[in-house]
Amino acid sequence: MPMPRVTADNLWQAIDRNVAHKMSLIVTDEATTYGAIGVPHHQTVKHRDGEYVRGAIHTNTVEGFFSILKRGINGVYHHVSEGHLNRYCDEFAFGDENRKISNGARATALVGMAEGKRLTFSNQQALAKAEREKFRQAPRPRQIKLGL
Repeated sequence: MPMPRVTADNLWQAIDRNVAHKMSLIVTDEATTYGAIGVPHHQTVKHRDGEYVRGAIHTNTVEGFFSILKRGINGVYHHVSEGHLNRYCDEFAFGDENRKISNGARATALVGMAEGKRLTFSNQQALAKAEREKFRQAPRPRQIKLGL
């Protein structure tokens, strides 16, 4: 889900829709936007104070994932459209979730997911157009000003 501007309000909406936040431990850095998300199990590492790891609490995994995602977009695709951003993210998430299996097993899993599905250029364009329209019509989140 593209987020043109990250605010505490739209960040909370995304977490609420996609994360089992009542049971999950959410670990973030000290960015002020995260302080207002209001989840029950939230830990923070303070990079500003030189803290990057506190026991099992760290953001290294997600930072590594986004580093690979950004390198892939800049180095392989060079540009991604808003309408297809979720597909690029899904591609990299699949690779990350299956990074510990062999290339052959990963390819087999990928082909298995495509079985019975037909993707034509016209279907792809119609899907992308529908997603762009949905994004354009989505209400823009209100911005919350946080005191510093």
